[in-house]
Amino acid sequence: MKKSKLEESLSKIFSSPEYKMVDVSSKEITHRKALAVGEIILNSKVITMIKDKKMPKGDPLTIAEVSGISGVKKTSELIPLCHPLSLDHISIHTEIDESKNLIIVYCLVSANSKTGVEMEALSGVNSALLAIYDLSKIVEPNLKINNIKLLLKSGGKKGLWINPSGIPEKIKRVLNL
Repeated sequence: MKKSKLEESLSKIFSSPEYKMVDVSSKEITHRKALAVGEIILNSKVITMIKDKKMPKGDPLTIAEVSGISGVKKTSELIPLCHPLSLDHISIHTEIDESKNLIIVYCLVSANSKTGVEMEALSGVNSALLAIYDLSKIVEPNLKINNIKLLLKSGGKKGLWINPSGIPEKIKRVLNL
């Protein structure tokens, strides 16, 4: 879509070399998806207490799912240059890896939009991990959040993007990749 003279003039006046929210008005609406992951390293005592539902402040996994959904919804409020989006789906999945004393959090987000939902997926993972941290620190304050990353995104002109470092086999199977 060609810009009018007024739009071109306004663009010149209001463009800033320092920062700006990207103008997506001329982009097509497409179905967008993003999947992010992260983990929190605990210790065996905390893992056992979580599995046995004996944590003093409540179940960290349930609260993490709710917190992750809230984090997705608040992304444009937390990250100043993110567009507020009408979201179609949010899913948070947590799993315990007892062999490594950690909890893995996945966040899948989708929307029919002019811009991607990867920041929303990353915000969801971070919010969920922080909720687990908050509910676990009372038992053990030496916790570590790490390996937060985008695994894949789809939609828009570029289509499917898969993290070059790979994605877990079980995710490949679920997505038929």
